Amino acid sequence: MLHTLKADFSIIFDRDPAARNWLEVLFCYPGLQALMLHRLAHWLYLLGLPFIPRLISHIARFLTGIEIHPGATIGKSVFIDHGMGVVIGETAIIGDFALIYQGVTLGGTGKDSGKRHPTVGENVVVGAGAKVLGNLQIGNNVRIGAGSVVLRDVPSDCTVVGIPGRIVYRSGVRVNPLEHGSLPDSEAAVIRSLVDRIESLEQQIKTLQSQPSASLTSVPNLHSAFPTFNQTNNVAVAEKPQLAVPTTCQLKDKAIQEFFDGTGI
Repeated sequence: MLHTLKADFSIIFDRDPAARNWLEVLFCYPGLQALMLHRLAHWLYLLGLPFIPRLISHIARFLTGIEIHPGATIGKSVFIDHGMGVVIGETAIIGDFALIYQGVTLGGTGKDSGKRHPTVGENVVVGAGAKVLGNLQIGNNVRIGAGSVVLRDVPSDCTVVGIPGRIVYRSGVRVNPLEHGSLPDSEAAVIRSLVDRIESLEQQIKTLQSQPSASLTSVPNLHSAFPTFNQTNNVAVAEKPQLAVPTTCQLKDKAIQEFFDGTGI
């Protein structure tokens, strides 16, 4: 436990430029204080001691604003930055070197028993206000954007943004874990693509309107819109116009197609 607490203490200096001396970190960082109390509560929880572990977690919540159930399993070198409003459920598992910002919830859904909270891999960044709900598997090196709501599993080396969370692959790009606000906006990209498509269609309509009116013979299958006579009974029989109709909408924009497909989540 002492080795883990030392790792939790050291990682703060690596990830927080505001950390200047050990005394300040020890007494003024609620994330570290919450983890220290949780390590003790979790150890007593594993021993099967009743009431005391929950009381320790309740005291930690009162002092730090961070609620961690004693049953949660948290790896080493985890940094909870600021931490106010963070909630970590009983069966949650957090891997090493995770970075969690304020307002994050690693919660469950419904009243199911057993494993009902997320499992978070190593080197994961969970942005401010993000919610990860249910028994989900979050892979290693995943970045969850601020305010995102994750409801499905996320493979490793991905970035998740939006409500509900959508995966944006960033293979081959090395990202600073502290830049949790520097994330792509998939919804804005789709809206921009749709606006560009509308502008293109409007330009085509203006071009057609500026041209001389087409003759009737140039309109395809226009004659089929008028009634024809049955040669046997001389009865007028109306036929449906055979106008050309596109079969499918050809979406050439990758951002739109990925958005419709859910981009993997």
